[in-house]
Amino acid sequence: MSEADETGERARLDKWLWCSRFYKTRSLAAQAIAGGKAHLNGERVKPAHAVRLGDTISVVFHGVVAEFKVLSIPARRGPAAQSQMHYVETPASAQRRERFREQHRLANLSRPYSEEKPDKRERRALLKLQRGQD
Repeated sequence: MSEADETGERARLDKWLWCSRFYKTRSLAAQAIAGGKAHLNGERVKPAHAVRLGDTISVVFHGVVAEFKVLSIPARRGPAAQSQMHYVETPASAQRRERFREQHRLANLSRPYSEEKPDKRERRALLKLQRGQD
């Protein structure tokens, strides 16, 4: 183990994402990185790439890119309140996610909504409508 690792100045990207509670398991974090859903400083990297203080991490959540600035390197995976102290979201990212959330809310308002569960006949009619069949 190198001196920089002992002082906590850097960590693996997959481990940092897992410790900061972006993903439930470390293997899910590694899959997201390998699949291009998480980038470090705007570049696609491998899960073992080192994260340092001041780096920018971009993560895709539900089709929206969220950017976070690394404030510290966690020693272990802790409670959610504690893990949120390791990063801060950029203002542009927060605004972009808020716009997406508002668009999603407005789209849900325009959808037809029923108080009760549709019966068999109504479900079939809805499926027929969704598929575009006559």
